[in-house]
This record gives sequence, structure tokens and C-alpha cells, in this order.
Amino acid sequence: MSQLRTVQVLGGGAGSSARVSSLAAGLVARGVQVTVCAPAGSCRAHGLPATGARFVAVPRRSDPAAVAALRTACTGADIVHAHGLHAAVRAGIALSGRGIPLVVTWHTRAHAQGARGRFLRLLERRAARAAAVVLGTSWELVDRARRRGARDARLAPAAIPAGRFPGALDDGKARAELGAVGRPLLVSVAQHGHDTLLDAARQWGTLDPVPLLAVVGEGPRSGALRRRIADEGLPVVLAGGPDDIGDLLAAADIAVLSGCGEGGPLLAREALRLGVPLVAARADGLPELAGDAAEFVPHGDAGALAGAVVRLLGDPGLRERLADSGRAQAASWPTEEETIAHVLSVYDELAQPPGGRPDVSPQRV
Repeated sequence: MSQLRTVQVLGGGAGSSARVSSLAAGLVARGVQVTVCAPAGSCRAHGLPATGARFVAVPRRSDPAAVAALRTACTGADIVHAHGLHAAVRAGIALSGRGIPLVVTWHTRAHAQGARGRFLRLLERRAARAAAVVLGTSWELVDRARRRGARDARLAPAAIPAGRFPGALDDGKARAELGAVGRPLLVSVAQHGHDTLLDAARQWGTLDPVPLLAVVGEGPRSGALRRRIADEGLPVVLAGGPDDIGDLLAAADIAVLSGCGEGGPLLAREALRLGVPLVAARADGLPELAGDAAEFVPHGDAGALAGAVVRLLGDPGLRERLADSGRAQAASWPTEEETIAHVLSVYDELAQPPGGRPDVSPQRV
């Protein structure tokens, strides 16, 4: 059989980009020709130079010029694999009528209400119906893809790439740089629902000493976070980007997730792997991911979130039990090698000779 040719399409999300870098490197090592399409400037940020994959800058927009650029990049591919909702919609449009199988991975779900929520549901239907196979990183996402019309939706748990987040070599230095010497350090990520997180921070601000919350991630929510932190004098700092998650968690006492979004599952996985106690809202398939290795609270309930954090800070034994459970839970996840092998098996299944290939033409929406 000739060399398998794949195109990986990224929308720019931090969590999915880490996994795509790992996947690209693993596929290249197995003799697969890999092209990664992502927004300009993403090559170095995604760690792609070290993977051996070819990089093509493609705008994240869905206008005709962006779709045409993606369509050109996919010429000659055996499989196109889109990561995330917007990347999947663009790839589906670019591949329309070409007969190239499209694999879509949903790493997390989008959250919105009203008109924005209706628009996102429309995009989910388009993405699900364009794909030959939808891979969901949790059963919640698999079921959601099926409800949106996916012909074939499967569970594909994602491993944390080995060495992606090694953790800080000097925890004391990391805490000192943040101003968390002699006080508890909590770590979170910028997500939808950050008002709940800041409401909780205001409540645990009555403790002595006052915990410091470090929020990782830059993006559209950073401006609103900064304004509220400054206006209310909250014990919160914005601390770096996605690549800093491991270093900050290695120095943290507790990881906290209040909302929904791209970075949540990534932080949760790394917290459990490192044995950092996790307090999280019931969202993004996290209960399925963590099992009994985390303290879960209702989504949007700042009082419950603050109460769980205060309870953990006051109970070293409970923190230790959660840390041990987290490490045990992480040990049960698939390895990076197993994850890559699973994806490659899906590719092999779809890239059959024309006479034996299943119908992979996108459905009409």
C-alpha cells in the first residue's frame, strides 16, 4: 500500500493543538505523510517543527478565500482529520464533492445560550453530518454527535502527550514569582463562566491566609477578567498561557474549574496526573474523566465552589486521598501510543481501495 497521506485541520484551540502535535509526531514516526493546516503563526506555538509534519497556514475564517486555501491543502489527501467544531465545519465545506473521508474529533463542546447557542447547534449538525467518523473524547460528546446526526460516532479518549507538561523543577520559585509564599495557591484556566470563579474567589478571600488564584490562559475573556479583578481587588492573578499549565499545577495546592471551555479538560487531566486535588463544575465530561478523584459542584454555583475549596484547604487528609485517587485514575487512561494506534486504525478503515470504501460523502444539512 502507498504511503497514507493525512491532513490535520486545527482551529487554534490550545487543548486540541497539544494533542494534534502528539498525533502528528506519532503518525510521521509510523510512515504517514502529515500536513497540518492551522492559522498563521501557529506552527511554533503548536510545537509542529519537531513533529516532522508539513505546516500550511490557513485562516480560521469560513470565507471563500479561506475555504479555497484549505481545499488546495487537502488535494491528494487520503484522510482529512479536523479537530474542533469550527475546523470541522470549514473542512466539510472544503471537501464537499471530493470523496475524501473526513474524521472529526470533538475535544470539548461549545457553550452558549440564545441566538449564539442556536448557531452553535447548527454548526454541530453540519460538522457531525459532514464526517465519516466523529471521535469524541467523552461519552457525553459521542452522544451529542449522534444527536446531531453523525453516522458513526465513537469514543476516543485522549492521552496527555508524554513530556508535554513536565511540571516545575522549583515549586518554591514558581510560588514566589506569583506571590504565593505562605499562602495557598489555586490554579484555574480562563473559561466561559469565569464570573462564578471570581464570585467564589471573593468568598474565600475572607480566609487567613487568603488563597491566591492563578488563572492560566489568554484570550477573549482575559480583558473582562482583568477588569473585574482590578475593580474588586480580588486575590487573583492572570499567569501565562497554556504551556504554563504544568509548571503552575506542580506548585499548586488545588486545581479549580468553574465553567466550560477548551482548557478545562486539559487542566483536569494534568491535575489528576500530577496528584493535585481538583474541584470542578459538572461540565465537559469531567465526571466521566475523573470519577471519584475530584470534588464536583453544580455548574454556576459559586457558593458550592467556594465551599468545596475551603473544605479541601482545611482537610489535608482529604487532599491526600484525592491526590492518590487522581494518580490512580490517570494511570488507567490510554497511553499516547495507544491513542495514536487507535486513530491510525480509523484511518486505515476509511482509506480502503475505492471498491471497498464505505460511502463518505457528506450528508446534506
